[in-house]
Amino acid sequence: MPEYLAPGVFVEEVSFRAKSIEGVSTTTTGFVGATRYGPLDIEPEIVTSLVEFERAYGGKSKLNFSDGGETDNYMWNAVRAFFEEGGKRCYIARAFTPSSDTAWDGYAAADTAEVSDPSPPDQLDFAVRARFPGQAGNGRVTFTLALGQNRLARNPDDTVSLKGTANRDVVWVGGTVNGFRLLLWDELNRVWKLGDGDDDLDTAAELAPLFPAPSDPADDNLDVRVVTVSVTVEPLTNDLPTFVAAELPLDPLHERGGAPDSLFAYFAETPASLSRARTIPIVIGAYANNGLDVLDDLRDLHDLDVLTSPPAQLDTLLLDPESSNASRSVVVRLTGGNDGAIPLPVAYAGETNATTNRSSGLVAFEALEDISIVAAPGGMVTETPRSRAIVANLIGHAERMKYRIAVVDSAKGQTISEVRALRALYDSSHAAFYYPWVRILDPLTGQENHYPPSGFVAGIYARNDINRAVYKAPANEVVSLAIGFEAMLNKAHQEVLNPEGVNCFRFFEGRGMRLWGARTMSSDPEWKYVNLRRYFAYLERSVDKGTQWAVFEPNGERLWANVRSTIQEFLLNEWQNGALLGDKPEKAFFVKCDRSTMSQNDLDNGRLVCLVGVAPLRPAEFVIFRIGQWTADRKI
Repeated sequence: MPEYLAPGVFVEEVSFRAKSIEGVSTTTTGFVGATRYGPLDIEPEIVTSLVEFERAYGGKSKLNFSDGGETDNYMWNAVRAFFEEGGKRCYIARAFTPSSDTAWDGYAAADTAEVSDPSPPDQLDFAVRARFPGQAGNGRVTFTLALGQNRLARNPDDTVSLKGTANRDVVWVGGTVNGFRLLLWDELNRVWKLGDGDDDLDTAAELAPLFPAPSDPADDNLDVRVVTVSVTVEPLTNDLPTFVAAELPLDPLHERGGAPDSLFAYFAETPASLSRARTIPIVIGAYANNGLDVLDDLRDLHDLDVLTSPPAQLDTLLLDPESSNASRSVVVRLTGGNDGAIPLPVAYAGETNATTNRSSGLVAFEALEDISIVAAPGGMVTETPRSRAIVANLIGHAERMKYRIAVVDSAKGQTISEVRALRALYDSSHAAFYYPWVRILDPLTGQENHYPPSGFVAGIYARNDINRAVYKAPANEVVSLAIGFEAMLNKAHQEVLNPEGVNCFRFFEGRGMRLWGARTMSSDPEWKYVNLRRYFAYLERSVDKGTQWAVFEPNGERLWANVRSTIQEFLLNEWQNGALLGDKPEKAFFVKCDRSTMSQNDLDNGRLVCLVGVAPLRPAEFVIFRIGQWTADRKI
């Protein structure tokens, strides 16, 4: 209640309408599984195209597991199928299991590509390695040195001043003092000074003044140019795009604007932003004292390369404006990266690191509210205790998160009896089971191959929700990419599978390849259909998000009426859109929030209880026409 203490006119804003509830998105999918590259325990970023996926997680090349050999890239193909079938947004959680017993801290491991043997050995005062484990991390890292423009400017009093430089720049100085030096700012004397790369730079007495006194005439031959390095990362295959970072300072302690911005800060193990942590492909660690040590390493490696000129040639090339980038470049090779072992169920389930507070696997999805579909393409290639545990983790995650549904794959090459036995192991209204695998033209080999249904199904879910609505069953939908299925089922086959909650892909003459089933894996007939489970998840989450304003409001008649009105208007809109059964709103839903739904004990304990009932639409799974003979003069 506002205070009115002095006479006057007071204008106040008030609301005469109920709060509104906005329907939540139901099309965002979370995929968990093995990829060629990419982060393991960084908060997943939303992916809106296959190109974005490839930029962070690698391309379509096969994976090579230490305990399973070469394997199809099920994740890439699932994401491709998702977008081709109509999906718009997804998140990726990479599942990775190291191939050895080497302790792995989340990044550096025996499975991570690194510069293991520079030429000559132990030549570098800095370490270079791939940021993430994976064979796709093997490649070439090219360091290209460059000199900038002269940074000395002539003043009106015929003196010179330094422009566009920063503390701890590595510079080339020509004229009074020849050679490469470290540019240092002496805060006490307010003057720039030069450090000799061979001396201890911590002692002020060993710093030489850069300029003559301001009253002295300028040296026309004085030349100061900043040395920078550009880094190009080229993978050995087309799994990742070429990455380029241009004009980075060499000194590990270099700062600009109070923030580190050197070569080592840019490629740090913990970059300045999550975006960099996800996309920068390598890590460069500094052992050097200063930028001159780094420059000396690069010069030595360049001069010892058999393809270049004799020693000290790089200094001349840097000063030659006509020299090519290739002649001023040093290449190191990253080797030793591999795809680890076949991911274990614990890699799919994920965990939260107590030290870094980072999450992996399905645990990483728990903080992302917009995911409504989860899938593990490649988790069920063959039916084993390991793959059954992965499915159990996936279903458990969907049930725990309440508003999600798990898309479960059958195993590859299963017979109908094997599929029925696998399906019988699970009972959940938060999961749906699909069979058989889908045959497509493999973009990698150009040959026909079979892939898990989950990527296609998740895309069909999204297309169905966008084109129609979440309450419409995601079935009788064309599988756009399919050229066939692993097993060509007929009606008799489906009469066995459908009652047990196995959703089938079938071919119909003249109607193409279609998804022909929409049942959950639940034995409860109330939650038999996928669209029913997903529609209630949509309603519940929409109401959950749209009524957060009611928390801690005074729990009385006014609040109850406001809550009732808010939910009634939301459900009325659903009924008008055709989502609910009934020719009148009162037949389609009811909302009760008054003393009949709350006891005094509820009120005393701060509980507001609202009872909501809706009459959802179920799919016309069996369309029956009864036809008989009729005579013209007979009445109905």
